[in-house]
Amino acid sequence: MDSFEYKVNEDSVGTRLDVFISNELENKSRSYVQGIIEGGAAFVNGKMRKSNYKLKVDETITLSIPEATELDVVAEDIPLDIIYEDSDVIVINKPQDMVVHPAPGNYSGTLVNALLYHCKDLSGINGVLRPGIVHRIDKDTSGALVVAKNDNAHNSLAEQLKDHSMTRSYVALVEGIIKQEVGLVDEPIGRHPKDRIKMAVVESGKKAITHYKVIERFESHTLVECNLETGRTHQIRVHMAKIGHPLVGDLIYGFKKQHFNLKGQVLHAKMLGFIHPSTKKYMEFVSPLPNYFEKIIIKLRNELK
Repeated sequence: MDSFEYKVNEDSVGTRLDVFISNELENKSRSYVQGIIEGGAAFVNGKMRKSNYKLKVDETITLSIPEATELDVVAEDIPLDIIYEDSDVIVINKPQDMVVHPAPGNYSGTLVNALLYHCKDLSGINGVLRPGIVHRIDKDTSGALVVAKNDNAHNSLAEQLKDHSMTRSYVALVEGIIKQEVGLVDEPIGRHPKDRIKMAVVESGKKAITHYKVIERFESHTLVECNLETGRTHQIRVHMAKIGHPLVGDLIYGFKKQHFNLKGQVLHAKMLGFIHPSTKKYMEFVSPLPNYFEKIIIKLRNELK
């Protein structure tokens, strides 16, 4: 572990802690610095501080950088449902119950493990754990997801995500009856102030906008289409719970009493559209509802008869 100590001079007064450290560690990104600060690597006058802490004159910053660990993500022969593939991108129909990329406690059986077996080249922008991964969907959410095969494609797709020009449409089954035909939820989303594994609507959160419209109503549930204007973590799940209609099967944001013997929330990424990185033509891909989702809809329709 490498240790450093810095003294804050008058020129750095008011500077954010993460910005100061990023400037000192020229070969480290700001996101990396924020990560180690959150992990307790930085102290100001002996006290642990957050990334946005504003520095004062003559304060002493002590920094301990953990040693890098090499992670060998193994290619695994896991079948992929490929909607489209060329030399730049691959569009996958991800099944429910599959994690997108490796994380602590989950280093095998992920989409990345399967992609490494299938593809010789993937974009390296997001590092060894997330090669080619431009965006993600939750483990228990199924549907369309695009992966970049090279850095040019990755940068293009990431920019489309950033400027909200990528089209993403989801189908969800929610609790209760939504009376209006269409609606919009414009509520900022950030980390839950008390439960750090959850997201929540919080004033300090990032702007998040979800458009929804009713597809079909059942006895005590509603089938809706949700279109994302932004892409925050758990956005649809948090927003629908906020308006009193949490997703069926969502044990984190929804009801504890569940039906239909589910593995998780009933949410499917139905459609994905983007400008192709090389041809510059708009492309759109549709992922059919998985069997478990179709069976639930048939069951709910039969209950109305």
